[in-house]
Amino acid sequence: MKIRVLAIVFLLSATQAFSQNKVGTTAAAFLGIGAGPRAIGMGGAFTAVATDPSALYWNPAGISRTGQTEVMLEHTNYLVGTSYNYFAGVVALDQDNAIGLSVINLNYGSGIVTTVQNPDGTGETWSASDWAVGLTYSRNLTDRFSISGTAKIIMQNIWHESATGYALDAGLLYITPFNDMKIGMEISNFGTEMQLTGSDLFVSYDPNPSMAGNNKNIPAQYYTNSYPLPLFFRVGLAMNVINAGDNRLTIAADAVHPSDNLQSANVGAEYAWNNLLFLRAGYKSLFIPNSQEGLTLGVGLRYEINMHLIVKLDYGFENYGLLKNLQEFSLSVGL
Repeated sequence: MKIRVLAIVFLLSATQAFSQNKVGTTAAAFLGIGAGPRAIGMGGAFTAVATDPSALYWNPAGISRTGQTEVMLEHTNYLVGTSYNYFAGVVALDQDNAIGLSVINLNYGSGIVTTVQNPDGTGETWSASDWAVGLTYSRNLTDRFSISGTAKIIMQNIWHESATGYALDAGLLYITPFNDMKIGMEISNFGTEMQLTGSDLFVSYDPNPSMAGNNKNIPAQYYTNSYPLPLFFRVGLAMNVINAGDNRLTIAADAVHPSDNLQSANVGAEYAWNNLLFLRAGYKSLFIPNSQEGLTLGVGLRYEINMHLIVKLDYGFENYGLLKNLQEFSLSVGL
């Protein structure tokens, strides 16, 4: 009964959160970039699959299911000269409780500051970057049901301007009696609005240029609008359709409801041999007209150095249509 009540409250909260959806009117769009080559290789169909440190992005309820301590580093040369970096660490407190820390960074690079008077540069450089830092707690309430919560701080800056926001994520994971099929749900970025402020917004203002003798240098400030964070509600299903001997085949599907875009679906699969070699494929953003996202592929290697140290290497490929294809790499170390 408690599990049913929690699930109902979760769904009602998500419905309320998306009661006034708008397209393209949110801040911190980088929060929609998926983390982890394993998840990307499976087409982003990861809400019910996630158990590694990338679960802190997709569904943190999965981290209390492993009983392991693990760290993960990811780097991606992202679109139009940007770079995406993801760090996540998970610590198992015991068999039913885990905490996690995640750091997301999207770096836009830097450039020379130019003006009309100085088209070749003023001698200054500008830079821009986005950051999100989250702290997570996950707990197994039963042998089949897990819950999680994440508190995040989100920062965006460009040259002398910056904006800060705060958000909460919540996740559920349920392992059904039907062939251990998993159902995952997550709502992310439920929080404050973000508004740019900074020294470049301060100006001198003349309220009446036609009047002689008035003060021409009244201190003023440009007003910038505040924008909400991009809310995401994900529901996912995953099941091992083959799990015999050294072979395992997992299929998964996610339904995604964002507040700043159309609803879509992701599908994916992962084949594992001897828990050593992993092959993945998927398809992203189904049902979104003219989407540049589509086919994804991936491969992973898992090697046990000894009974207390495990190293994993993962690679993900994503077809981005008219934009360049993305290649993602990650290194994970588990204890």
